[in-house]
Amino acid sequence: MFKLSEIKELIKLVDQTSVHELEIENEGTRLLIRKPGRTEVVNVQAAPITHTYSPAPVQNQPVHPAAGAAPQPAAETAQARPVADDLHQIVSPMVGTFYSSPSPDSPAFIKVGDRVNEKSVVCILEAMKLMNELEAEVRGEIVEILVSNGQLVEYGQPLFLVKPE
Repeated sequence: MFKLSEIKELIKLVDQTSVHELEIENEGTRLLIRKPGRTEVVNVQAAPITHTYSPAPVQNQPVHPAAGAAPQPAAETAQARPVADDLHQIVSPMVGTFYSSPSPDSPAFIKVGDRVNEKSVVCILEAMKLMNELEAEVRGEIVEILVSNGQLVEYGQPLFLVKPE
């Protein structure tokens, strides 16, 4: 199995070279990295789990999509459009999987229109099998949720837009 740090380093190396595709197999695990093209995303595959890495502004795809959830087109992601000056972005402090609720059967922590304060939990980010609660760190109203439940998110990726009070 490949470590996340190894995968990230390989992605950086491929990104900095003229190599368009890199495939490595190790102990039954296959890693395939492709440079994004017009509609491609970089796929990282490890049997039986599939992870998808996609740098902005390439289309993001959920890792474990919720029932009925579909990938968002790049035009709908925060990286693909400017953010109003009066809105605050809550960004991901780490690479991980975004979860909008504490469990699949529970309601979402927040929804558009909800008011939050600095200590309001807005989501869970799973990284290396650890569940990390993310707090809003700002007082205001949630204007938009920019990612889907189960989606892999990158460090610094905008997750929510908040209209500060």
